[in-house]
Amino acid sequence: MQRSLRWVVAMFVGLMCWSSITAPAAAYNNPDLLPDEPTLVIDLAKSLTSLEEEQLNERLQAFEDESGWKLRVLTQYDRTPGRAVKEYWGLDDRSVMLIADPRGGNLLNFSVGDALFDLLPRTFWIELQTRYGNQFFVRDNGEDRAIIEALESIEICLRRDGCAVVPGLPQEQWILTLITSIVGGVICGFAAHPRKSGQVIAWQWVLIFSPLWGILFLAFGVGPVVTRTSDWIPLTRNIAGFAIGFLVAFLSPGLDGSSSTSET
Repeated sequence: MQRSLRWVVAMFVGLMCWSSITAPAAAYNNPDLLPDEPTLVIDLAKSLTSLEEEQLNERLQAFEDESGWKLRVLTQYDRTPGRAVKEYWGLDDRSVMLIADPRGGNLLNFSVGDALFDLLPRTFWIELQTRYGNQFFVRDNGEDRAIIEALESIEICLRRDGCAVVPGLPQEQWILTLITSIVGGVICGFAAHPRKSGQVIAWQWVLIFSPLWGILFLAFGVGPVVTRTSDWIPLTRNIAGFAIGFLVAFLSPGLDGSSSTSET
């Protein structure tokens, strides 16, 4: 009985291995999926409308004629042309291929030529992927907007001869910079509160705590704003948030009580 059971198991494993070896791999690397006519967008996953695909083709071709940089788009789901797309498009060091695949946790991936890393560092591509390819952005705006806006950011930065960060300031990122600015102002206000009679501002404590409130306000509150947008409104709001946090902490009546108690 045990021999029969072992034989059945061995036959089952053998059939599984044989079927996996002889299964056609064309579904995952199939040059037949490539269109016969030349195109800069291959939309196998149907992420774009026909009008968007046509407009994107024209825009990418115009950008290539203007700048010499190749931008290509491949959307896929179950099937992909695989490496054959590299020869089809003639991808080289001055090429970027955006791959949109909704099966993963992030919609967007990028195949970037070596020449682009001098203008757009790896951190740029990571931020671009996380900003437009995350599930929340795709859910609220759609796969087509994620693809189009990511390409627009690449075009803007290549026209500027490079970017360290992705241009544009999303609302959720601005809210985070506003929070850090307010917290930095509160810390600075607590540090500046006078601790001696006749003292107006405790400058010594402000300087001691300057690495903390300075990082929160300047590095996390002002830096991300000025490097991503030229709009003065979010910067003004962050400065106002820092000032309000400073005044609230500096004028807090609880500190007066604690200081008088300590002196007594």
